[in-house]
Amino acid sequence: MAFLPGGRFLVTEKAGRMRVVGADGKLGAPLAGVPPVAAGGQGGLLDVLADSDFEKNRTFYFCFSEPEAGGSANGTALARAQLSPDGSRLDNLRIIFSQRPKVASRHHFGCRIVEARDGTLFLTLGDRFSRKEDAQKLDNHVGKLVRVAKDGTAPADNPFVGRPGALPEIWSYGHRNGQGAALAPDGKLWMHEHGPQGGDEINIPQPGRNHGWPVITYGENYGGGKIGDGLTRQEGMEQPLHYWVPSIAPSGMAFLTSDRYGAAWKGNLFVGSLKFGYLDRIELRDGKVVAEHRLLEDGRARIRDVKQGPDGLLYVLTDQSDGKLIRLLPD
Repeated sequence: MAFLPGGRFLVTEKAGRMRVVGADGKLGAPLAGVPPVAAGGQGGLLDVLADSDFEKNRTFYFCFSEPEAGGSANGTALARAQLSPDGSRLDNLRIIFSQRPKVASRHHFGCRIVEARDGTLFLTLGDRFSRKEDAQKLDNHVGKLVRVAKDGTAPADNPFVGRPGALPEIWSYGHRNGQGAALAPDGKLWMHEHGPQGGDEINIPQPGRNHGWPVITYGENYGGGKIGDGLTRQEGMEQPLHYWVPSIAPSGMAFLTSDRYGAAWKGNLFVGSLKFGYLDRIELRDGKVVAEHRLLEDGRARIRDVKQGPDGLLYVLTDQSDGKLIRLLPD
C-alpha cells in the first residue's frame, strides 16, 4: 500500500489488480494499464510506493513478477507510472529495472521499494529459491539489494560501478528474500529477509557488503539438516542485527516517528508476521533490539504490510482472500 493525498490509498493485489481506496474506505475499481504479471506461487503484483513529490508529478513506483516474453521464466521488475487525473488508470508506464536473469520459479521475488533521502530507489530482490548460490555472485541480480535512480540508471556512487564482472545496480549482496524495507529516522536503510527454516533476519545493508546467504545462516533446510557447512559466521560476511528462530515469516516494515501512541512507542520498529499472524512491535536501544511485543495476535490474518500514514497512525494490510486495510487507533 501507498498513501495518496486526501487520505486515499493505492493498494496492490497479488493477481495483478491495483486500486485506489478512498479516505472513507470505499474500494475503487481496478485501475487500467497495469502490465501483465506472472501471478502464481509467491509472484504477482507486489510493492507500491508514491513518489516523494507525488502531489506535483502524480508519479508512483511499483514492482511485480515480470513474465518472460514467450517463455516460462520470470523475474522482479520495477516500474514507474503516473496516476491519471481521474484516478482510473496508469499513464506513461515505463519499466525502469528488470532483474537479470529471469528464472523459471514461483518463489522468492523479494520486491520492496524505498526512496532514500537523496531521491534514489532501493529495491530488494530475492534469490528465486532455486538459485541461492547466485546470491554470492556479482554478475546477476539474484539475492541482491539494488539501488537505482528514478530513471532506472545506476548512480555513479554505487559500490560496484566500474568493477569488471559486477552489475552496477548492486548495493549489497548475499540476501535471501527481502520482504520488508524502511528508512530509519536517521535516514539509514533497514531491511528484513526470510530465512529458510529459522533465521529470518533484520539487516542494515551497507554499500558493497556481503550478507552471507547461503554461506552463513541461522536457519536450516526445510525438514531439518544444515545448509552448506552449517556456518553462522564467516570473515567478510555481515552478521544480522537481529534474527528469529523459529521463523516468523516477516513482511512489511515501518518505523514509528509520531507520538500518536505515546512516548513508549515512538521510535519503535513494526514488522508483520505472515506465519503467526501478528504485528511485532520491536523496541530498540542504541540500534539494538531489546524487546518484542505481539499486537493483533489472533492468528487469523497474515500481515503483509505495515506503514505509518501521514496522520502519524499505523496502517496494516492483511494478506488473505478477504484481505483488509486496517487503521490502528491509540487505546
